[in-house]
Amino acid sequence: MTAVAAPAQAALDARIDPDTTLGPVSLTVADLARSRAFYEQAIGLRGQELDDGGLTLAGNERPLLELRGDSSAPPLQRTATGLYHLAILVPTRLDLALALARLAAFQWPLDGASDHLVSEALYLSDPDGNGIEIYRDRPRNEWRRVGGQLQMATLPLDLESLAGELRAASGPQALLPAGTRIGHVHLQVASLEQAEAFYHELLGFDVMVRGYPGALFVSAGGYHHHIGLNTWHSAGAAPAPPGSVGLRSFEVVLPSADQLAGITARLHRAGAPVETTSAGTLTRDPSGNAVLLRARG
Repeated sequence: MTAVAAPAQAALDARIDPDTTLGPVSLTVADLARSRAFYEQAIGLRGQELDDGGLTLAGNERPLLELRGDSSAPPLQRTATGLYHLAILVPTRLDLALALARLAAFQWPLDGASDHLVSEALYLSDPDGNGIEIYRDRPRNEWRRVGGQLQMATLPLDLESLAGELRAASGPQALLPAGTRIGHVHLQVASLEQAEAFYHELLGFDVMVRGYPGALFVSAGGYHHHIGLNTWHSAGAAPAPPGSVGLRSFEVVLPSADQLAGITARLHRAGAPVETTSAGTLTRDPSGNAVLLRARG
């Protein structure tokens, strides 16, 4: 990743609240029992059945994922728009080391491991191929700035150093710890220009990285990114067929109902798709990715 740019002045009036966070990510999977075993044993989440046959998955606190099983669902299409990865943020480096140990005990392979300067991350895929990042942030006072710009990179993660953290562990960690949450989602989109118009100009996220080839990163409150967007495999692509394995929706959680109402009004004025649900406002970005906007409650 490259240096982070300051947010565009033109979008300041419509800026999303700096306390905005992300909520659960909803996925369609082909085999709910298989996915439950993976997310419980390899990732460290606890499943709870829903009345409609779905499954929520939580750590010690909040739900992080919602799964819907469909054995007839078309398989994940890697060149369609949709989810690139969901990112689970753990509180400490020791928690990240324990996540690595849990994956090793489950004999689940990594797809990669990176040091992004602001964070350290493990990458893997679930049994359906949905991408997952498990990461920890470095403290913000350690984030490097050059010329007023935040510096990020993609460097090899020192796995030996990370595993060394386990010397401080009292034992295996069966569940992800308190404080674990969805830190960001990374989406495949058809057009970065259209994605920027939606997430930056319409929803009000700040653009944090625009110069990285084929990608765009946006956030609220100066975070390195809450939403990543790329066209690496999906430039000009259409969404996958309805009901396919992969992303159903992800949640953007606003601090108040007034802020939800304000963004909903902007979506209406822009002619964006808007559906009012019991949970909040459901919309879709120009690439068909579903975003559920809701007020914190």
